[in-house]
Amino acid sequence: MLRRNLLHARRYPSMTISTVAMPVLMLLLFVGVFGTALGTGIGSGNYVDYLAPGIILMAATSGSVATAVSVSVDMTEGIVNRFRTMAISRTSVLTGHVVGGVLQTMTSIAFVVGVALLLGFRPSAGPMEWLGVIGLLLAMTFAMTWLAAAFGLVAKGPEAASNAPMPLMFLPMLGSGFVPPERMPSGLRVFAEHQPFTPVIETLRGLLMGTPTSWGTAALALGWCALISLAGFLWARRAFSRAVAR
Repeated sequence: MLRRNLLHARRYPSMTISTVAMPVLMLLLFVGVFGTALGTGIGSGNYVDYLAPGIILMAATSGSVATAVSVSVDMTEGIVNRFRTMAISRTSVLTGHVVGGVLQTMTSIAFVVGVALLLGFRPSAGPMEWLGVIGLLLAMTFAMTWLAAAFGLVAKGPEAASNAPMPLMFLPMLGSGFVPPERMPSGLRVFAEHQPFTPVIETLRGLLMGTPTSWGTAALALGWCALISLAGFLWARRAFSRAVAR
């Protein structure tokens, strides 16, 4: 199932390219157009250093669109009915989508990091910090991909599945990804400080740039990843069981 999904991604790269394009365009827009003004406003001389962790997380969330569409296509085109007649585990169908989605998304993240480096992003992370960054991004990508699989299973078609994960892509903007929450209006600040992506962004920023980050923030980030993973897995398994039982 994993090989099948990777072959599909290679033969039809348009979905992967489109999910990478959004964070790259946001990076170019905010660094090239708004970078000087926003950097001065938050007291950061090189705004890309502040922005990059949020954009990297946006790349992790945007990759979920491809998984949602891929799962929805399988469910609507009848291939799952053929799988039911073969000697394969039912769970392998979803597992192939999720693992393939994680690999594609991590490749997209590496591309976004490369673009950020070209734009002046200069992380101070050492080897251990980079391992922590990769581990955290893997955990968040895994969580988002399971959630996307659930979206694809309950969507009425690929078009609906492509729209379902969209709000997740913009949640980093409503966290600490673009500006510090303390500079937001009071109502939005409360939301930004307590939404799942803010501790993840702050932990990434601490690992990459050496900014002060508490162990509590890191633990909260991993806790959100675990909670989203569990919720997405249970939801996807239940939706898949209902779909194949029809």
